[in-house]
Amino acid sequence: MLTLLQGIRVVDLTTIVFGPMATQILADLGAEVIKVESLDGDLARSSGAISPAGMGAVYANNNRNKKSVSVNLKTPQGKEVVANLVKKADVFIHNMRSDAVERLGFDAAAVRQIKPDIVYCTAVGYGSAGPYAGRPAYDDVIQAACGLASLPMYTGNDPVYVPSVIADKIAALHVVYGVMAALLNKTRTGKGSTVEVPMFESLVAFVMNEHLDAATYSAEDRPGYNRLLNPNRRPFKTRDGWLAVMPYSKDQWVRLLEKLNKMEVLQQHWFDSAAGRNSHSEFLYGLLVESMPESDTDEWVRILSAIDIPHAKVNTLEDLLADEHLRQTGFFHSTDTLTGRVHSVAQPLNFEGCDVIDDTAPEEVGQSTEQILLSMGYSAEQIKQMRKAGVLRE
Repeated sequence: MLTLLQGIRVVDLTTIVFGPMATQILADLGAEVIKVESLDGDLARSSGAISPAGMGAVYANNNRNKKSVSVNLKTPQGKEVVANLVKKADVFIHNMRSDAVERLGFDAAAVRQIKPDIVYCTAVGYGSAGPYAGRPAYDDVIQAACGLASLPMYTGNDPVYVPSVIADKIAALHVVYGVMAALLNKTRTGKGSTVEVPMFESLVAFVMNEHLDAATYSAEDRPGYNRLLNPNRRPFKTRDGWLAVMPYSKDQWVRLLEKLNKMEVLQQHWFDSAAGRNSHSEFLYGLLVESMPESDTDEWVRILSAIDIPHAKVNTLEDLLADEHLRQTGFFHSTDTLTGRVHSVAQPLNFEGCDVIDDTAPEEVGQSTEQILLSMGYSAEQIKQMRKAGVLRE
């Protein structure tokens, strides 16, 4: 854990991956993140492999460095507890649908009544200004809606999901930079902001960054970036495995084509320009499809390294855990003391010139409830009575 955001307090009412990944990043950077959970806890606690202590891996990898407070928000006292947390918070984040958060009394207007200068972040499926606002949204749904799942159709295949919760994770990064920009604005102006992060729009922006292409300049032209949407752009089969090969510049293509004994391609009228090579990318990649099976993967790695062509073996998930580079950088080393943990997913950023302190393990449901409430002025007797009344987890 770093200390870059030390002194920033975040009240976190998010669940699953979209919100929790974002708030874990803020916590990793030093913010104090108070995760407000239901009495049963975040559903992600039972997702993925289960630790000896009963914690799901999905939860464990998205909730380190946070404090868990378990509150029944359907009770007046539970709402009061969260309202009191808000009074001393810099940021409030939730990923509930608008009608649900309004029913609980924690919509932006209500929270701003409690803390006028708060940074209020709502992480939702669809933007509030459009007709899809309020629709339920999960990763698969957004992958389909944003066009990502359709991309294989352009090369003659069925639509598929990326086998990763990629929509949640990309949108989570938008939450992080949105919140940090709003915090910076607050330091300059003294004013809070409301930040809405819709998964759908975030992923449409992600997909269409390059695929808007010709439609950028013409209402009649179709979107779609030609170099990417061709059937030969894929990992190439070698004699004994698979390899990604990515010549991009003219010089790289010249060196590779010389090695492949395809010198005649260099004489084509279109070859000298980047636009020409791009429009003939299916043909160029097809040459690799034909040539790569002629040698073993290790031999291609030797050849491509010698002529400085970007390439990489296709790693499996298992390969990553044994990868030499990641091992030397300590990428997967266990960063906290969670019972049963062998590996962690590290933050990939490296900072120099700031303090680093030990990570704390993801907490059990409501582990910090008493500590937090005592620090807020509640007495031990009040806490005991709220537990009996079902306001706090027993």
